[in-house]
Amino acid sequence: MKKILSYPFILIVRFYQTAISPFTPATCRYSPTCSHYTIEALQKHGLFSGGWLALKRIFSCHPWGGSGYDPVPEKLEEKK
Repeated sequence: MKKILSYPFILIVRFYQTAISPFTPATCRYSPTCSHYTIEALQKHGLFSGGWLALKRIFSCHPWGGSGYDPVPEKLEEKK
């Protein structure tokens, strides 16, 4: 169910990657890029947790923010 809710947002990011991003200069400070990070976070963690991770990543992208390799964290297993 989580993946179904995040699917429209993944499509929006894919649209950005194919229609907008090629016409803008490459300025991403992170690897993977913020758009790839967002898609992976939504796929792994769903709309709310993945969306929160993506927002945190995007807001950290400024001159005094971080840079370098920053993968999506693995999903914590639920305790039974």
